[in-house]
Amino acid sequence: MKFAALDEARDFLAAHPDIDMIELFILDANGVPRGKLLHREELLAVYESGRPLPSTILGLTLNGDDVENSGLVWDVGDIDCRAYPLAGSLVRLPWRQIPTAAVQVSMHPQEGMPASIADPRHLLIKVIDGLKAEGYHPVMACELEFYLLDAKRDGNGRPQPALDADGGRPRSTQVYGLRELEQIEPFLADLYAACKLQGIPARTAISEYAPGQVEITLEHGDALEAMDQAVRYKRLVKAVAHKHGMQATFMAKPFDHLAGTGMHMHVSIADAGGRNLFASQDPAGTPLLRQAVGGMLASLLESLLLFCPNANSYRRFQSNSYAPLAPTWGVDNRTVSLRVPGGPANSRHIEHRICGADANPYLAAAAILAGIHRGLRENLDPGEPVQGNGYAQATELLPTDWLTSLVALEQSAWARDALGSEFLGVYLAVKRAEYRQFMAEVGEQDWRWYLTQA
Repeated sequence: MKFAALDEARDFLAAHPDIDMIELFILDANGVPRGKLLHREELLAVYESGRPLPSTILGLTLNGDDVENSGLVWDVGDIDCRAYPLAGSLVRLPWRQIPTAAVQVSMHPQEGMPASIADPRHLLIKVIDGLKAEGYHPVMACELEFYLLDAKRDGNGRPQPALDADGGRPRSTQVYGLRELEQIEPFLADLYAACKLQGIPARTAISEYAPGQVEITLEHGDALEAMDQAVRYKRLVKAVAHKHGMQATFMAKPFDHLAGTGMHMHVSIADAGGRNLFASQDPAGTPLLRQAVGGMLASLLESLLLFCPNANSYRRFQSNSYAPLAPTWGVDNRTVSLRVPGGPANSRHIEHRICGADANPYLAAAAILAGIHRGLRENLDPGEPVQGNGYAQATELLPTDWLTSLVALEQSAWARDALGSEFLGVYLAVKRAEYRQFMAEVGEQDWRWYLTQA
């Protein structure tokens, strides 16, 4: 693994003499950034010899609780593990009152043990390297949906859409509406400016199906680089929203009566020279594309926990909601899970529509690419593409509950081989702990359903 050179930090400090603080962060398996706030004079040492972080930092639940059977707590004495900066990740945070920069780190493969086995970025690198060893170079991009919410809850303590520029609260929205985008122009202006400053290729903005729901696409490129950008982009969205007095959420289903939020992953495979191996005048792509689809479909159930990692993720799966419900594929068809979009022959690729916006981009990409690799190795045939309403034609449905997908990943011999038993041991321990915590909590829905009826 290549980490950033010391000169990158020296050049940055020279170009930004006002920077006082450095936010150092690593992404855990839940997609939560965790780390430390350093002073300017501490930065060079991080580049020279890394920064020690406790082993537990990559074995926490979504709520930040230790998971004792992860193997990263008492078994190893919560040992310090060294993390090093990623090249190109040292950037200014223009919205901070104190002049601050951020740098993303990842565990060193040896000095970062044992936490390095749980580093989600390492898992993606492992899967990418496996493909590249056979001459396949993955190209990816993300489309991420999110909600803009008011920082204040309503009278019942529930989240509500943010106020628009006129000071009112939108009660409805027009999908693809331009007025909806105009109403959040100050937020979009700052977001695009921050993305440009940090080298994140944010492109088309779309008003989605619900009040305050927005999608912005990121440009395609090298798979690892694209996921690095997606990770940093999610942090930017939340930070810029906070600056504007709003809260941005990537929760998969924040409202029961409104649209869920997804993360559509676009993927193709290139050769070493950059030629798209899915490119074809045939709208359904090349035989290689069909094999890739076959592999993703064959691995879908075993991968689902990585695409939909939380209890709330499964509330998104509703019929006729543009959220996929079945292991299906089609050409230019938004009612299926794996869509081959139209367009010029050289742009042929697959749009993976299953992930919730709450998924960790590194883990989702790793599972997608591992599925593709399976399809290429085993020459898997996905069958004929679905034409027309994929919801009506589905003969097999995806599970719509957290526990079923958790058990499917636990029992998958393919996943242990493709993703590694060490990583899965930690990840599944965390998810089991979260499942127990979630099911043990009594809340409003329980009282509403059972308090007077049981």
